[in-house]
Amino acid sequence: MVDPVQIILLIVIIILTILLVVLGIQIFFILQELKGTIKKANKILDNADSITENIEGPLAFISSLVLGVKAGSFMTVAKFVKNFMSREKETDEKKHR
Repeated sequence: MVDPVQIILLIVIIILTILLVVLGIQIFFILQELKGTIKKANKILDNADSITENIEGPLAFISSLVLGVKAGSFMTVAKFVKNFMSREKETDEKKHR
């Protein structure tokens, strides 16, 4: 005959088995959702990468343009100062003659 302790152990084993199966199914669904989330995050990062690559070219062009304008304006100021100084020297030389 079956003792009451054996019946209780059998019931506990059946309940634990059912809980572990349900827990395994839930973990499977959680991992599926995690996989989908990672795929979406990867797409977002790919889009961000392509956007930054598309922006990089025009920004580099604008940067070089600004540097060119700065260098050009510096050269223009330097030429102006040089011309101004040479004019002063010419006027001083004409006065001394």
